[in-house]
Amino acid sequence: MITYRLSVDDLAQVRFARSPLLETVTSLWALRRPERYAVHLPWIRRARSALAGAAAADVAVLDSLLDPERGWLPDFLTPRPDAPRPGLAGELDRLRRTPPDRAVRDFRAVYRSHPLPATTDPVVIAGVLERYWDLAVAPHWRRMRAVLEADMLYRAQRIAQDGAAAVLLDLDHRVTFADGELHLYAGHALRYDVAVAGRGLWLVPALFAPQTIAPVGPDEPPTVVYRCRGIGTLWEPSLARPPKALAELIGATRAALLATLDDPMSTSELARRHGVTPSAVSQHLAVLCRNGLLSRSRVGQVVLYSRTALADRLMAR
Repeated sequence: MITYRLSVDDLAQVRFARSPLLETVTSLWALRRPERYAVHLPWIRRARSALAGAAAADVAVLDSLLDPERGWLPDFLTPRPDAPRPGLAGELDRLRRTPPDRAVRDFRAVYRSHPLPATTDPVVIAGVLERYWDLAVAPHWRRMRAVLEADMLYRAQRIAQDGAAAVLLDLDHRVTFADGELHLYAGHALRYDVAVAGRGLWLVPALFAPQTIAPVGPDEPPTVVYRCRGIGTLWEPSLARPPKALAELIGATRAALLATLDDPMSTSELARRHGVTPSAVSQHLAVLCRNGLLSRSRVGQVVLYSRTALADRLMAR
C-alpha cells in the first residue's frame, strides 16, 4: 500500500498528463502477457507483425526491460511528467540523460536476485524504444491520444464539478482518500508513506496499466498512473444506435454522431468510427454545435466534442 499525504495546497495542484513514452513502455506488458490484455488483442497482433521485421538485438533489449518474475519495469524508463502533454522526443532525451548508476539501481530494484540484463545503458535503451515506437505505437498514436485526452478532459471537468476528492476516489476501486491521505494499492511489494509537501500530484491515464501504478521509490515526484476510461472503444468500432425519433428529427448521421459521444471525442476519432472523412464529420459537428447540441473543448492540440445537457435529454427520449 502506498500513502500520499496531501495538504490543501497539494489538492489545489492536482494536474493531469499523458505520456507517449509511458504508453510505449507499458505496452510491453501486453506483448508478454496477451491473455491478460484481451481488449488490446487487435493491437497485439499488429505490433507482433510489425516487430517481425525488427532487429533481433532490439527485440532482446525490449524483452529484457521487464523483469523475468513479475514483469516490473525499472522506474527510469518512464520519467515523471514535467508538462501535461510532453512529446516523445523530449521524454526520450530525459531518458538518455539518466545517470548510468541510476539505471543500474532501478534494474536491481525490479530484477532482485535475477542477473541483470546485458544492456542497462539508458542511451542504448532509448534508441531501441524509439525504433519500437516507430514500428508498433506511432501508427496508432492518434487514436490512442484521443482516448487519453478524453479521459483527462472528463476528469478535469469532474474536479470542477465534484472536487478533487471525488476524482481521486474514482481512479481505482481500491483507492481510498480520507483526512488528506490517499491510499493506493500498487502491488503487494510496494509499501511507503510520503508527504507530498507542496509538490502537487500528477495523475496520468494509461491504456496498458492493469491498475493504479505509482513510482517504486518514495523520493520520486508524486505521481499516480491509472487505467484510462474508454479503452474498450480503442481498437474496434462500437457504434451506439440513436433513438429513432431523434434520427427522424435531425437526420440519421447527426443522430449517430450524438449517440457515439458518450465520452468526448475528436473529429478524427469520430470519422474513424463512422468510416467517413473528417471533413464530412466536421460539417455535421458544426451544425450540432450551432444548435446547442454539442460543446467544444481544446485539450492541447486536439479539439474534443461533447454532448450538451439538451442533447442528453434528446437521447433519452
